[in-house]
Amino acid sequence: MDRALAHALDLLERIPLVDGHNDLPYVIRADRAARGDVAAWEPGRVHQDHDTDLPRLKEGRVGAQFWAAFIPTHSPHPGRTVMEVIDVILQMEQRYPDLLLPARKAADVARAKAAGKIASFITVEGGVGLENSLAPLRVLHAAGMRLMTLCHNETLDWVDSATDAPRHGGLTAFGRAVVEELNRLGVIIDLAHVAPTVMHQALDVSRAPVVFSHSNAFALCDHPRNVPDDVLARVKGKDAVVMATFVPAFISQEVRDYYRPLSDRWGKAPLSTPEQAPAPPNGAAPRATLEQLCDHIEYFVQRTGLAHVGIGSDYYGGRVPVGLENVSRFPHLLAELIRRGWSDDAIAGIAGGNFVRVFRKVEAVGRRLRRSETPRVGHAADYDRETGG
Repeated sequence: MDRALAHALDLLERIPLVDGHNDLPYVIRADRAARGDVAAWEPGRVHQDHDTDLPRLKEGRVGAQFWAAFIPTHSPHPGRTVMEVIDVILQMEQRYPDLLLPARKAADVARAKAAGKIASFITVEGGVGLENSLAPLRVLHAAGMRLMTLCHNETLDWVDSATDAPRHGGLTAFGRAVVEELNRLGVIIDLAHVAPTVMHQALDVSRAPVVFSHSNAFALCDHPRNVPDDVLARVKGKDAVVMATFVPAFISQEVRDYYRPLSDRWGKAPLSTPEQAPAPPNGAAPRATLEQLCDHIEYFVQRTGLAHVGIGSDYYGGRVPVGLENVSRFPHLLAELIRRGWSDDAIAGIAGGNFVRVFRKVEAVGRRLRRSETPRVGHAADYDRETGG
């Protein structure tokens, strides 16, 4: 074992590593055999054919995992479906109490670390499950949601996606009400996946700091999912955190360019039958690397400062960078930063300290707002009727 890796492993004995995004719950729900039955999928054993399971999370020294209750935007029953994915997370917490600590507040990160467990947090990726109503926000919060990604790859009736045609010029009046109610509830607002117009508007509207739970730097890789410089310029002033992600097409410009002919204009695979799909480019596909991801992290630091960067892997059973093949590899990421001269304090910040600071501020804002504001109610049509949307 080299010195940098040994140093990283030693640090992770003392500091919690927070991963802001993992899609294992959706994988379990979508599995044809398990169909959402955690006991059938068995995340408590090693799955060599997948990138995530609980034994390798422990091996990777993960101290807190934010599980995404992701559902595709075009799910026929989105409200029901998001609850089914949350149920997968709850099943995992109940089935593996020796490994997972059900976590619902920032202080639970340290509590889990002290107990030798992984803090298990529930997030909702994409607001389609609201079905254009504010009331489900409070139900989702009661079910344990502590972070919400406003949309996924498609524009909704109230928010523009980074990877779809814009329809609203950012957030509608209802979208702003969603941001305000999440503030009141003390739920972290996640601007991964939203269009840059939404990033700016949410930074304006939100009374609490926000995060970008799994995004990289647009300046280094021009995928629409990455964060542009004009947004990064506002991160420090808003005490936000940008969390570097492991998706190869968001890391490497070479990978992005290779798959560009296979993608629509927004950077995602077009909806087509295999017969209609374009032929892949000639030659072997390039691979993104751990070292290239560290370039994004260091670019973020140049733009935002050390206190505003975190990690959001987005392990989802898809392509992975060389060196980050599965969740056991997190220490290798920190080891590369150590080789680049990062201090222990800087490593502690990116590993989780920066995110936990923001989480605590979100909770404090929520407590204050709940003393003075009543719950927001109504549907998108109530808010957007006069504005046209």
